[in-house]
Amino acid sequence: MAGTLLNVTDADFEEVVLRSDKPVLVDFWAEWCGPCRQVAPSLEAIAAQYGDQIQVVKLDIDKNPVTTGTYGVLSVPTMNVFKGGEVVKTITGARPKAALERDLAEFL
Repeated sequence: MAGTLLNVTDADFEEVVLRSDKPVLVDFWAEWCGPCRQVAPSLEAIAAQYGDQIQVVKLDIDKNPVTTGTYGVLSVPTMNVFKGGEVVKTITGARPKAALERDLAEFL
């Protein structure tokens, strides 16, 4: 659904992210991660504002170790943009919404 932030898991990652017909921003996060909580409202706003152009999803690294390991995520928050099943951009660390929009400009 456009405009909403979805949670994905190891089980549905391929279907939701890799097979998507539009770019997908995957937020690799953890409950214990302060910067992850800090960036969450910006990601929700981006999902609401740009949901027709890019899908925004969250993947809890502690509950989904297979996907986390597959993409070599070692620190959180890490945000990967997938297009056509491939990582086309990686953003690490918490950023304000304006900075994320600049980082994602080519997809918005």
